[in-house]
Amino acid sequence: MKFGIVMFPTDYAIDPVTLGRAVEERGFDALFLPEHTHIPTSRRSPWPGGAELPREYSHTYDPFVALAAVAATTERLLLGTGICLVVERDPITLAKEVASLDLLSGGRLLFGIGAGWNIEEMENHGTDSGSRFRLMRERVMAMKEI
Repeated sequence: MKFGIVMFPTDYAIDPVTLGRAVEERGFDALFLPEHTHIPTSRRSPWPGGAELPREYSHTYDPFVALAAVAATTERLLLGTGICLVVERDPITLAKEVASLDLLSGGRLLFGIGAGWNIEEMENHGTDSGSRFRLMRERVMAMKEI
């Protein structure tokens, strides 16, 4: 069995490099970082966790930038997106980001994907929430070809 840590890295929390080193030093296998490109100020979508949306959702670093910094300062820690919102990214650019981080980290990337829950965030990226799972599949298939 392997154990990992998931955390929203923000500008007011422990920085990703310090966190990654601490996770690796303590014998954990992986560090997972989530993503939200932004949180629209006029939200209709309820947060799946229940009450008010936690502050960290509006302060999250880009997971690929943060994981690249962690990769450069750790040796064996697996680096995961938990999750990458594929429907909010260009598949050609995302394929390159994923491949680059995996190569530069020595094959340590765990690419976790999802379609998201925040309808307004998706709409800001031109994604219709009703077709997001189909779109996610199409983009993943395109990325595999790329």
